[in-house]
Parts: sequence; C-alpha cells; structure tokens
Amino acid sequence: MSRIGKNPIAIPAGVEITVDNGVVTAKGPKGVLTQNFELVNVEVEEGNVVVSRSGESKDEKSKHGLYRSLISNIIEGVNNGFKTTQELVGVGYRATNQGNTLDMVLGYSHHFVFELPQEIKVTTTAEKGQNPTIILESIDKQLIGQVAAKIRSLRAPEPYKGKGIKFAGEVLRRKAGKSAAKK
Repeated sequence: MSRIGKNPIAIPAGVEITVDNGVVTAKGPKGVLTQNFELVNVEVEEGNVVVSRSGESKDEKSKHGLYRSLISNIIEGVNNGFKTTQELVGVGYRATNQGNTLDMVLGYSHHFVFELPQEIKVTTTAEKGQNPTIILESIDKQLIGQVAAKIRSLRAPEPYKGKGIKFAGEVLRRKAGKSAAKK
C-alpha cells in the first residue's frame, strides 16, 4: 500500500472541504482551489480527508499517493499559501516589478519582461550589499513552482562563478575551473 496515500489529511480550522463528482474543493481564508481526481475514493470524515484506492490495478496504485499529495497541497494553499524566494547572483543583475509585471536585467543586451498570472503576487527587493531577490506568493503550489522554474530558466546558475538565478538557500555544485600553467 502507498505509504503517502494511506495517511489521512487533517483539515485545519477555517478550511471547508467538499467532494463532488470527482472534484475536491477547498475553501479557506486565502481563497478557493479545486482538484480533479480519478481512480481513487476521497471521503471527508471526522475532520480528516481520507484517500483510498478503488481497486488494485497498477494505475490505481500509482494515483493513490499522487492525489493524496495534490489534495494536501490545495488544503495547505488555501490555509497558509506558498512562498518562493529567488536570488539574482551576478554583477549588474536587477529585478523590479510594476504590479504583476516583472522586469529583469540578467547580463544580456536586453531586459526580460515577464508577465505573471493574476494568482501570483510578486515583490522584489534590492538592498545594498545583498543580491536582488524575487519573492513569489500564491495559494497554488503547482503554479508557483512552474513560474519559478520559468524565471530560473532565463539565466540558470553556472557552476564556475555561481552567476544566475537561484533559489534562496540552494546549494550549487561548483567546479574548480582551469589550473595554472605547469612549468
């Protein structure tokens, strides 16, 4: 049996869960999210959400833990929300935002202007002596992860000097570079 799938999901105070025709809806203080599901049974009982398999096929076994995690993420999102912080490491790298439009200077001859979805709130900081940071906040974990990966792909960190866009706290694998000439 799935180790993740068999764990019940506790419903926090202030969050309301409804299950209807293969759709789980979570309403909380931060907003409303829905998640479709198939091949599993979802029930709300005694303040917990329980996900169980409807059969023993390989596809049903693979979806058991997946849907439990997705439902857990929407409950966490509507209750607390998710936050991702990225750092711009490099000389002259900058980030500014006007509403949901992110403008970045990443060492190329042009600016990158990135229009973010309405569900994501962005803030940028640039303090003297610190790397510029981009902070993304949303209730949808999948969406915030996808947008953060897209921003990072514009200038992924390189292994020699570590320049690029990296997640806060991320440890990069560094390489030594060229050795001095031998005599």
